[in-house]
Amino acid sequence: MNLQEHIDKREKFYHQVPEFWADLYGQEYGLYDVHLVDKEFVRQAREFAHKMGQLFFKTASLLRSETIGEETFLEMGYPKETIKFMRQVGISAETVIGRFDSVFVEGTHKLLEFNADTPTFIYELFRMNGRVCEEFGYKDPNVNEEEVLKNTVQQAIKDSYKLLNRSHYPNIVFTSHHDHVEDRNTLLYLMEQSGLRANYVPLHELTIIKGEALLDNEGRPIDVLYRQTFPIESLILDEDHETHEKIGLQLMDLVLKRKLAVVNPPSAFLLQNKAVMSVIWGLHEEQSPFFSEEEHSWIQEHFLPTYLEPDAFLKNKVKFVKKPIFGREGDTVEIFDGSGMKVEEELQKSYTHYLSVYQKYVDLPKTTFKTVKGVTEGHIMVGTFLLNGEASSIGFRVGHQITNNLSYFLPVGMNK
Repeated sequence: MNLQEHIDKREKFYHQVPEFWADLYGQEYGLYDVHLVDKEFVRQAREFAHKMGQLFFKTASLLRSETIGEETFLEMGYPKETIKFMRQVGISAETVIGRFDSVFVEGTHKLLEFNADTPTFIYELFRMNGRVCEEFGYKDPNVNEEEVLKNTVQQAIKDSYKLLNRSHYPNIVFTSHHDHVEDRNTLLYLMEQSGLRANYVPLHELTIIKGEALLDNEGRPIDVLYRQTFPIESLILDEDHETHEKIGLQLMDLVLKRKLAVVNPPSAFLLQNKAVMSVIWGLHEEQSPFFSEEEHSWIQEHFLPTYLEPDAFLKNKVKFVKKPIFGREGDTVEIFDGSGMKVEEELQKSYTHYLSVYQKYVDLPKTTFKTVKGVTEGHIMVGTFLLNGEASSIGFRVGHQITNNLSYFLPVGMNK
């Protein structure tokens, strides 16, 4: 197939799915190509995600325990206003939809980060991946996972509503920034998957009655707010433009008072902080009995050394990556060589006000793929979803060494 044929076929294919953002920021996002893997790769990815979930969830219970004081949370970079919120125990799932990002090197997965609170890449892996595989005649490794997603979202909403101890049919609202196509269509997709009577209301149309209720665009109190793409660290900064009241903090107060339920739950924000990786690595380095011998072996195999300071890397002249604890999409990430000299950085810098973690550098493997500009080489990163603690869909992003919001979605398939 020559380049023009590829361009025409891609356009025709994605034109059939107008609700998908095949192009983002004026350039190609969804590739018309498939990266082939075998059953063993899929099995390994899911086993990795399951093990990492166990480690993070166990650590969440430690961080919520009475032995951990406020100072520890502040040292880890959590905003003071969120500490009560994170200590709240909600539904049984620590996170409803989470995603592990990893790099596959030397036959195993190395964890880069855990997007526990507001992961995207959902529509791509649970819906689009299968359609692209069908187009090319390959088997979708994520087959049947959309049904699991549907059950997961529906159950999470029901369990969250039970926390409010109310008896009427809940007012369920899915929300996001309306002008962001990826966020809006992801929420509309999740609302469809829920199978429940619910409404989509943009964030700017929600209003709050202090201490009483969050209201939808028709003035009705909301019971369950599904905020898949709206992070808590952004929420706490929200204020009324006229009165300058901290409406984000008021919303969190409603959750604490059981006057509003939110999905993902508060515990997901607790785990979103990349400093949690430094806690897990620190406990491993000191061979803490908090983790079993088997869990220590998981950490040794899958974790990259991660700290709140770069000293260990500078001392041993090891290349490392500096990441903001609440950053996303590669934003504000910087790479340093063993002498502490910056060698690469993401130009987008929205998270400079947050504390950083320092993680051992690892090369993302390279692969070739077809784009509208021809065959291209890029770095490949693996995303593996966790639904209610169970490993689910896998997929790939390809782009630069620092995977940012301009990276491509590369569908994954298996030979039939």
